[in-house]
Amino acid sequence: MTSEPSDEIVVVGGGVVGLTTALALAERGRRVRVWTRDAVEATTSAVAGALWWPYRIQPVQQARAWALRSLAVYQELAAESGASGVRLVEGVLGGTRLDEVDGWLAGRVPDLRAATAAEFDGTGVRLRLPLIDMPAHLPWLRERLRAAGGVVETRTVSSFAEADAPVVVNCTGLAARELVPDPSVRPVRGQLVVVENPGIDTWLVGDDAGGEHAYLFPQPGGLVLGGTAEEDVWSLEPDPAAAESIVRRCARLRPEIAGARVLEHRVGLRPTRPAVRLERDVLPDGRLLVHNYGHGGAGVTVAWGCAREAARLATG
Repeated sequence: MTSEPSDEIVVVGGGVVGLTTALALAERGRRVRVWTRDAVEATTSAVAGALWWPYRIQPVQQARAWALRSLAVYQELAAESGASGVRLVEGVLGGTRLDEVDGWLAGRVPDLRAATAAEFDGTGVRLRLPLIDMPAHLPWLRERLRAAGGVVETRTVSSFAEADAPVVVNCTGLAARELVPDPSVRPVRGQLVVVENPGIDTWLVGDDAGGEHAYLFPQPGGLVLGGTAEEDVWSLEPDPAAAESIVRRCARLRPEIAGARVLEHRVGLRPTRPAVRLERDVLPDGRLLVHNYGHGGAGVTVAWGCAREAARLATG
């Protein structure tokens, strides 16, 4: 057991949720230490696509509120220098009607309109959303946290009791299944393929001509193609057949992708739960434990909204 300053808060988990939560606390003037099992660049968050959109997350209404708070932050970051890795990029959400999103997004995102037939073969909406380059964004969060006085340590945690601090914040994602323990947390395996970008500068999410789901996100390191959503699958090894299927589906949406040189394969396990757990709890010795996990495929999307709520819970 280590000896921490008595006024310090320990955040367990160094993905996007843990880092933003720690940052929200540090920028409130609190002493914060992040314990992360993996280096920031090796967390599940590093694998994310990562388009701002509340995907596979419950409860829907709360998730939208957290997402909108996060949207405002990402829009501010996109207006600043490119160091944060956040850009506002136009694209099409296929299979979505304008009236499905207009009620909660109208006035929040620029250029919201129905997609034209030239933009998507079917019903869709066109809008400009944050697209986050996670290999740039995660180190940027870490450095901003350090500038605010926070500390990030690589450390495996087997019990929250190891953190000798009056307040502990649980942002462990899938690891919460064993650490809490919470058996309702389950993996949803996502596989991506990164190819050399043939000149595509807009993102696209939709079903191909065969009705299979696909998406493509232009990032600085290449065109990110996806994807899969395999429930209760724990393997982190890329599946060559799945990779071929991903490229094929995306090429049906944008034919210029066919034959693009493959640069990288990525696999991540989304920490899915029936509903996000964002609440106060008590450790056996009476210290405060705040839970902030179970964000499914929308951790990046709701990170800032959830971080500020978790910070409020942690500081009373």
